[in-house]
Amino acid sequence: MVYRQWVLAPQLASQQEVKTVPVKRQSVPLTITANGSVDPERSINVSPKSSGTLKTLLVNVGDTVQEGQILAYMDDSSLQGQLAQAQGQLASSEANRQKIRAGNRPEDIASAQAQLDEAEAKLRQAELTMQQDQDLYDARAIALRDLESSRANRDSAQAQVKQAQQSLALQQAGSRSEDIAAAEADVVSAKGSLQNIQIQVDETVIRAPFSGTVIRKYADPGAFVAPTTAASSEFSATSSSILSLASKNQVVANVAETNIARMRIGQRAVIRADAYPDKTFAGSITEISPQSTVEQNVTSFEVKVSLSDPQNLLRSGMNVDVSFAVGQLNNVLLVPTVAIVRQDSSTGVYVETSDRQVIFKPIETGATVETQTEARSGLEAGENVLVSPPPSAKSTSGGLMPPRF
Repeated sequence: MVYRQWVLAPQLASQQEVKTVPVKRQSVPLTITANGSVDPERSINVSPKSSGTLKTLLVNVGDTVQEGQILAYMDDSSLQGQLAQAQGQLASSEANRQKIRAGNRPEDIASAQAQLDEAEAKLRQAELTMQQDQDLYDARAIALRDLESSRANRDSAQAQVKQAQQSLALQQAGSRSEDIAAAEADVVSAKGSLQNIQIQVDETVIRAPFSGTVIRKYADPGAFVAPTTAASSEFSATSSSILSLASKNQVVANVAETNIARMRIGQRAVIRADAYPDKTFAGSITEISPQSTVEQNVTSFEVKVSLSDPQNLLRSGMNVDVSFAVGQLNNVLLVPTVAIVRQDSSTGVYVETSDRQVIFKPIETGATVETQTEARSGLEAGENVLVSPPPSAKSTSGGLMPPRF
């Protein structure tokens, strides 16, 4: 809206017809207006955790999905083989651990005892033979080498008995703590390997990270896709991502620095879009940015507004105007903003007197609400202010722009 201020020419005739509006006391809400755009609350490029081939795509552009819903499957054929191998390794490790925990079977102990008994019998026979050979050697019936051979056989039999005794003792003692600990470690390692492979298999199932709408598709089944960051650009996403997902829409408004102090979380807002000139949409403030943005030397703050749009009429990227309810003017004098003019160094309005004369009256202005401005002093209710300049009025440049809220 363009504001033009007028100064009445001195030669204006008192009898000239002018258009006036009576000044009234009113109560009106205060609003702050800001430009904004419709944006999704969340949006990401969906891609797999690991590079691979897209096997199946279950959704299309425009589909609404719920958090956790399966969107696509990656090819997992090679991982399934690794999974089977890891499962077999775990089963083997658990069986070995169970065997070591249980200790030796009675049959194994009995076998070790039998081996000891046999070794002792051989030792007794070897000792008897050596004693006989000793007697024969003393009688000079055999040579010394024959006696030494008997003695060697006796020594060998003694060693076999000792070995059999040790084997029996080990069988009777059961598994060592070190062996049990090693078996436990093997099971833990096998479980870790299986879990790692299982995670990779699970990650081939692509699920929706949140509820929303599929807004773009980048790949078809058979395409090679790779991990991307959620914030990757559309250009980079086309070569590696599967699709783009956006949550419900919100409005992001740019509120001027001078007005940001009036913003509060939960404050109501009314949204208007050029695409729907006859409709308004309700909302409320959900977030106020602590960091300003500066564009063309104009400082503003982003204010996020929830959006009530059950018919999903507003599309992401649409430009909107947002009006925030920040207060109320109660029982104040309001004059049309177009009636406020500048004369010399004073701000005021032209008033038609009871004798139909037009005079200039300085006023103190307050808040501007849409097309009306508060007159804090200088006017009284019932006075008629001039709202259309007479033909002899002169336009001035650099007129006062009333404060807006």
